[in-house]
Amino acid sequence: MALLTVLDAELAYGDLPLLDLAQLTVLPGERIGLIGRNGTGKSSLLQVITGRAALDGGEIKRRDGLNVVLVEQEPVLPAAVTLHESLLLRGHLPSIADERQRWQVEARLAEYLQRLAVDGGAAPATASGGQRKRAALALAFALEPDLLLLDEPTNHLDIAVIEKLEELVTRAKAAIVITHDRRFLDRVATRIVELDRGQLRSYPGNFAAFEARREQELAAESTARRKFDKFWAQEEAWIRRGIEARRTRNAGRVERLQQLRRERDARRERQGSARLALDAGARSGKLVAELEGVSKAFGDKVVVRDLSLTLMRGDRLALVGPNGAGKSTLLRLILGTLAPDAGTIRRGTNLGVAYFDQLRAQLDPEKTVAETIAPGSDWIEVGTSRKHVMSYLGDFLFPPRRASAPVKTLSGGERNRLLLARLFAQPANLLVLDEPTNDLDIETLDLLEGTLQGYSGTLLLVSHDRAFLDAIATQTLALEPSEGDGRWREYVGGYSDWLARRPAAPAPAPSASSAEGPVQRKRDARPVKLSFKEQRELDALPAEIEALEAEQAALIARMHGAEYHGTAPTQMAADAARSAELEQLLHAKLERWTALEEIAQAARG
Repeated sequence: MALLTVLDAELAYGDLPLLDLAQLTVLPGERIGLIGRNGTGKSSLLQVITGRAALDGGEIKRRDGLNVVLVEQEPVLPAAVTLHESLLLRGHLPSIADERQRWQVEARLAEYLQRLAVDGGAAPATASGGQRKRAALALAFALEPDLLLLDEPTNHLDIAVIEKLEELVTRAKAAIVITHDRRFLDRVATRIVELDRGQLRSYPGNFAAFEARREQELAAESTARRKFDKFWAQEEAWIRRGIEARRTRNAGRVERLQQLRRERDARRERQGSARLALDAGARSGKLVAELEGVSKAFGDKVVVRDLSLTLMRGDRLALVGPNGAGKSTLLRLILGTLAPDAGTIRRGTNLGVAYFDQLRAQLDPEKTVAETIAPGSDWIEVGTSRKHVMSYLGDFLFPPRRASAPVKTLSGGERNRLLLARLFAQPANLLVLDEPTNDLDIETLDLLEGTLQGYSGTLLLVSHDRAFLDAIATQTLALEPSEGDGRWREYVGGYSDWLARRPAAPAPAPSASSAEGPVQRKRDARPVKLSFKEQRELDALPAEIEALEAEQAALIARMHGAEYHGTAPTQMAADAARSAELEQLLHAKLERWTALEEIAQAARG
């Protein structure tokens, strides 16, 4: 039996509908990744599902007694002395009459606070955004909802906590997750639902499967629209022909043209993509920065210990570590805005720096969008060209009516785009990005990746988005707690390369094969060859995976069919159980195929 069903939902804020006769069914065991452009109404849909907001039209049918818990983008915690007490109030635990049930929830809350590394005794008023988010997530899991709703759950979280969160979400009874984290969607989602121009479109599988299918759909939609527009233009040309042609036209053809016009007027165009361009300016010297034996501490906490690092022109260095590890401190040391306690830092010549601040402190909330980009002028110099500020803002998806809006009225995604617009307007051969991906939708994130890949300058990057790090970084500087406080080590490649090569905890004694240190090319490793049995297993896995995917697709299609509501409850339960089993089997076989294929590729050289 479905947990909830959204029927012909209508919801509008302003002149365009967020939901336009939208349909959605959520089944037990499903983990839905809800995606779409910023401002399309994803968060509003979650509010409607919880009952905090009402539809303008349509209805939502919920299973009797359905327990729904929402964790918002920026959770609001009730005032209390400690985070633990605040969470008890947020979860309405004091109102639970059954003492045993209340004790069980409190015990689970203590467990999840520990698993998500939350200090329950900390004061809510002084807690960071990451601490508040982790605390709200701990409460949500402790309440064991039938349907868990998560709105951008990875914002403010470091990679280690995100990976714990992935594990917890996969164990939820059912979930709908709004996130731009593609790696998270690939690990967690059993189905992707895209909110696009008021419609909810469903795609079985994870985000990688969605991308492949959506590419085909967009191509087909584009072709159909081109054919429609050509036919419409022909009819318009005919209706405007001379007197002789108008004498012979028939009423049916005129009515068809009127219908074509109505269809064209009602057609909602897909929102355009931002157009990003980045000017690297004058070339810097070959050496950008050189650190020798650098250390930095704040009180008793050592943030950097004996770090030696050489940064050359064109390098793209990613900094990886938990929140509070000192990534921002390292950036300041490299840039020269903070002095080390020990060691020396030598910086190169002709450096032009542009800094993307994760706290957006560079934005004046009282200024308008246009004033932020071009104070006192209607024009802006971008590289060697001159653009009108309205045209430039349009490249970053700001319509003319938003140009006069104060910065304080912008959403998180809009503020990030505005900061990128301001940043990219100035030539810089050293670009520093501190958490640039927060609040960006997936399409803008893809475009940012492409822009940075074509950037000829030097890049320093801090991000919790693992796919983004893999796409951009050429080197990774990671905190290694197993080696003591403040120890950072450099690795070739992005996040996945660091993950594969980082030392285990406790770190094993160095062997002859690792004597060269952590920074070495993968091709230097001496691969282990597959055994005969493993090779046969590798050969058979693609067919096994395809068979499981075919069964999964057929099962999902049947479960989402119009007549499925009439299926016997026992069959529905069996289908849900098989769906979950197929997901686990596919995950296991894909992991096994990846592991064997890596060994085989390495052995082939």
